[in-house]
Amino acid sequence: MPRAFITGVSGPALTDAERRFIADADPWGLILFRRNVGAPDEVRRLTDDFRAAVGWAAPVLVDQEGGRVQRLTAPHWRKYPSARRLLEAASGDLTLVRDAARAMAADLRAAGITVDCAPCLDLGLPGQSTVIGDRAFSGDPAVVTAAGRAAAVGFLAGGVLPVIKHMPGHGRALVDSHHHLPVVEAAYDDLAALDFAPFMALADLPAAMTAHIVYTAIDPDRPATQSPIVIDEIIRGVIGFDGLLLSDDVSMNALEGAVGLRAERSLTAGCDIALHCNGLMDEMEAVAAVAPVLAGPALERATRALSAIAEPDTVDLEAIHARLDRALAEATDAGI
Repeated sequence: MPRAFITGVSGPALTDAERRFIADADPWGLILFRRNVGAPDEVRRLTDDFRAAVGWAAPVLVDQEGGRVQRLTAPHWRKYPSARRLLEAASGDLTLVRDAARAMAADLRAAGITVDCAPCLDLGLPGQSTVIGDRAFSGDPAVVTAAGRAAAVGFLAGGVLPVIKHMPGHGRALVDSHHHLPVVEAAYDDLAALDFAPFMALADLPAAMTAHIVYTAIDPDRPATQSPIVIDEIIRGVIGFDGLLLSDDVSMNALEGAVGLRAERSLTAGCDIALHCNGLMDEMEAVAAVAPVLAGPALERATRALSAIAEPDTVDLEAIHARLDRALAEATDAGI
């Protein structure tokens, strides 16, 4: 039975030590970054080797949003626009958002990747850290909801599990949680009416990722990822999300303490699975040491999430690419 963590690895191929670690520690999944991405056949070999080492058709994850956050990119893969740029080019036609996600899913499936940590349901708000920026579809919760739903439908149609993020909302962060802990001092009523709204509307989706953010109106002492108050009362309660909850990367500097303690706090607070991304073996071993075997509600949620990964539907990918190119060109010509 897999353990409640997702691991990264150091490069484009498994080392002997990583292969032994994966076989012994039994992570639930593998996450890829640019350091892991070579030519298409190399990525496919890496994902196949991971699954051979872990002994089952385990999920392989990536952050493939388009724009600044695209791990599979040129020259071997098409570059996609950011969420904001895509929505601008769509001019209200959300089928273009859905189809772009469907095309990205085809790229991922061909490489052996079955989970995409996208779409972002965070709001694009004035003064926010650039860590979100144009990764947000809009500052309007209704627009984010509609576009996020369209993207999720596209990923699922392409046989890829979407992971909505960063629950319960990263849009008000003024610093980058990769480097510092954001503290959001907005009133609870404002958070509930705006930031939570897209997540509430899409709470039926199978998987989500937390935010490393302190919300002083909810729990002034702990970031959401490590807060049982945020997870139990807001994510599981107010938002009504009963899907698989992944932590954001526990190696990010927003969190304090040794990495094993960070993972343990996240799991104890209510995250189903701890995500560790940097591929450093000593940290991987520390996270594995505190990750329990998946069981109970966490196992049920993980099983339910994986059951949403179906065989891709049949679409004309060339037509989708041509339509996307045309929309982007027309938006550029119009000064949009």
